[in-house]
Amino acid sequence: MGSWDTRARLYSGVSRSLQVATDAAAMAVRPDYSSFANSQDVLVRHSHFELDVNFNTKVLEGFVHVHIEAVSDGPKELVLDTRDLTLHGVTLQSTGEKLKYKLGEKHKALGSPLHIELPSGFSTGSKLNLGIRFSCSPQSTALQYLDPEQTAGGKHPYLFTQCQAIHARSLVPCQDTPAVKSSYSAAVRVPADLTALMSAVPKDGPPSIQPDTTLDFDSSSTESEPITAPEGVPHLPPPPSGSDTKLCYFLQKVPIPSYLIALAVGELESRQLSDRSCVWSEPSVVDAAAYEFADTAKYLEAGEALAGPYVWGRYDLLLLPPSFPYGGMENPCLTFVTPTLLAGDRSLTNVVAHEIAHSWTGNLVTNASWEHFWLNEGWTMFLERKIVGKLQGDAALQFYAAQGAQSLADEVSRIGPDHNFTRLVPDLSAGEDPDDAFSRVPYEKGFYFLYYLQNLVGGPSAFEPFMRSYLDTFAFKTVTSEQFKEHFLNHFKDNKAVSTIDWETWYHAPGMPPVKNDYDTSLATAAYDLAVKWHTADVMGIGAPPPKGVSPDDIKGWGSEQIVAFLE
Repeated sequence: MGSWDTRARLYSGVSRSLQVATDAAAMAVRPDYSSFANSQDVLVRHSHFELDVNFNTKVLEGFVHVHIEAVSDGPKELVLDTRDLTLHGVTLQSTGEKLKYKLGEKHKALGSPLHIELPSGFSTGSKLNLGIRFSCSPQSTALQYLDPEQTAGGKHPYLFTQCQAIHARSLVPCQDTPAVKSSYSAAVRVPADLTALMSAVPKDGPPSIQPDTTLDFDSSSTESEPITAPEGVPHLPPPPSGSDTKLCYFLQKVPIPSYLIALAVGELESRQLSDRSCVWSEPSVVDAAAYEFADTAKYLEAGEALAGPYVWGRYDLLLLPPSFPYGGMENPCLTFVTPTLLAGDRSLTNVVAHEIAHSWTGNLVTNASWEHFWLNEGWTMFLERKIVGKLQGDAALQFYAAQGAQSLADEVSRIGPDHNFTRLVPDLSAGEDPDDAFSRVPYEKGFYFLYYLQNLVGGPSAFEPFMRSYLDTFAFKTVTSEQFKEHFLNHFKDNKAVSTIDWETWYHAPGMPPVKNDYDTSLATAAYDLAVKWHTADVMGIGAPPPKGVSPDDIKGWGSEQIVAFLE
């Protein structure tokens, strides 16, 4: 593969219209019921973070340089999302003028809006650079501090963040809505014997953004000077006397939503997996991680074959301590994964296929609000299974699809078939925490819908070109379910079958899908038949002898999921 810039230029037609498209998307999807941000008036174009990690106090000190642009005429204020942050001051960076600000009433789930009064004369197209000094609470929902005893090495503390869905506001003041994408850079001060990583590319010194050549600004921008970060963390208090610290710099030049900001600090080492991938972990497990994830390049290449160029430069993995609460998190350039994947035989690394798929479906093309979460996760399940099918055969794709359908039925039964959260597009207008709405439903009902559409229009040969068209059209942008529908119907305008789609029921009816998909269940049937054979030999569960004719060869060549299906 070529350099990041070479691959990114393949999207040059998209990137040149990015600023206009982002503006339109941010205004078209209002309101985002999970955010207070006034992104219909003002957009954050770039943020530079100065961060100081203090494991003794568990208070993260911060300063953010916020580069904003007016997208409506004469906005009087910038409204950002915050939750449990302490604000110390806001300045206009060009003059040092202190700006008036106030925190609004606290919402139990959404936090408190930060209202910043803007200078007069701030009109459409105008740009400002604001500075906000803040501190994170030890109770920040985005931050997880681990004592040395909670790590694999047992000698050093550890910190990691989790910002999805709306936890970035408890890490930094931001427009905490997926409707807004912006680039970011950072300088992070950490103890000298630890390493910091972010969802960005590490840099040797203060990074800079060239507005006329990178994806976060339109090529017609009037801003000619690069945005250059300051040396170090000059707006933060100095470290305690006698402490030994170091600075780590990062740059994420591809615009991302706030939920993809990520930070990890610990005793970390890396092992190279390919020319663009490595795995990071604590020293005691890093070699095991390198063995387990050795096939990462194959998944990445299969993803590119299906979805187009990988635009993020690096694809690294960070194996976290056992307390990480997810299987994986698709942070750009640095996927977080759970150590429970270390099976020793590479049997559980399909999770990597899922997180790699997010590089296109979720990170590159992003749901405009959390009501449209299926556009992230349903599409990612679809692309993940396409990748698995490409590498392991169609029978594996069909097996995972069938297992997913059963998982969906179980989840709908657990939540309740009439519950709002079993809709493909749930209603979050009452200010619900999006985390409460997250379940297997957007993953599996979303996949189920896309698989139905694929069969309806003529199978993979007809649908996969649409998938590429969808990803190319909405690359670097955000998208709603209605925009997906419009693009789909336009692409298949000559296909009469699409007139039969009941969009209203698919999108807004709770419960199971209105149409039944059929899958090849041969792999699942083999697992179930063997399970029945064993069960009938010992119906009473008293330890009877095994059935006749069984042997280890019965499960030879089975994947871990097929073995789980047998055991369950």
